[in-house]
Amino acid sequence: MTRTQRAHCAFEALRKVIPEPETELEYENTWQLLVAVMLSAQCTDARVNLVTPALFKRFPDSDSMLGCSSDEVLPWIRSISYPNSKAKHLVQTAALIHERFGGKVPGTVDELVQLQGVGRKTAQVVASVAFNVPALAVDTHVFRVANRLGLVTRAATTPEKVERQLKRLLPEATWGNAHHLLILHGRYTCMARSPSCGTCPVTSCCDYFARLQRLPSPRTDLDPRKGKYFCASRGHYFDAPDTVSDRDGVDQVSCPRCGSMNVFLTKNGLSTKQVLDFRV
Repeated sequence: MTRTQRAHCAFEALRKVIPEPETELEYENTWQLLVAVMLSAQCTDARVNLVTPALFKRFPDSDSMLGCSSDEVLPWIRSISYPNSKAKHLVQTAALIHERFGGKVPGTVDELVQLQGVGRKTAQVVASVAFNVPALAVDTHVFRVANRLGLVTRAATTPEKVERQLKRLLPEATWGNAHHLLILHGRYTCMARSPSCGTCPVTSCCDYFARLQRLPSPRTDLDPRKGKYFCASRGHYFDAPDTVSDRDGVDQVSCPRCGSMNVFLTKNGLSTKQVLDFRV
């Protein structure tokens, strides 16, 4: 399956279970969207949504924050990650919107990144959601799911590289939709630590799931009294394993005698082999 075929299969399946993907941040105007996205950096949308009702009642638009100090904003966002720096950025951003953009949140990525505390990811989210600008921001969910599905190559080791490869792979008109689909899939199904592969709608075209299926089956013929590990290549037990990196760079348990990675845990018969994962 090519990456183009994989993308078509995956997004077709995701659109059936998530027919109207959109941001889960709650807001009423473009300023509030910008603030919510800024606050969501290294913080969950759920936590942000707990904070913003009171914050937006006090600061419903950028004008209402003009002349305020960060100390005045801080109490409203204290439960958000990095509240001190985010309070400073919000105050500075409100001032910049007034000074450079006539009091209105700018509508392009290049303009948005001029605001304090607004990086490329935040700018792309705001531009896409508020102004329908073609953009595909890559956060931890998008990075993880794109890699697990196999939508990007092994060379896509950074969010910027993932973004470039996804934009080359997907039609520009679908970027915003794809962004939200990948985020929601990563948030509720393809989680970092325990992906729900048993209920996942895209296993038929998922590279990660296919790799899991190729792992050796559990063995029922092992004797834990003879050692903690069993080398299936040479048929012997041992207690102290070595570690080697496979061709994907994953550290694998190996036999100290022959170097084989075909090793099993004797207490449960499971293979020690690990599949390349992206637990971010």
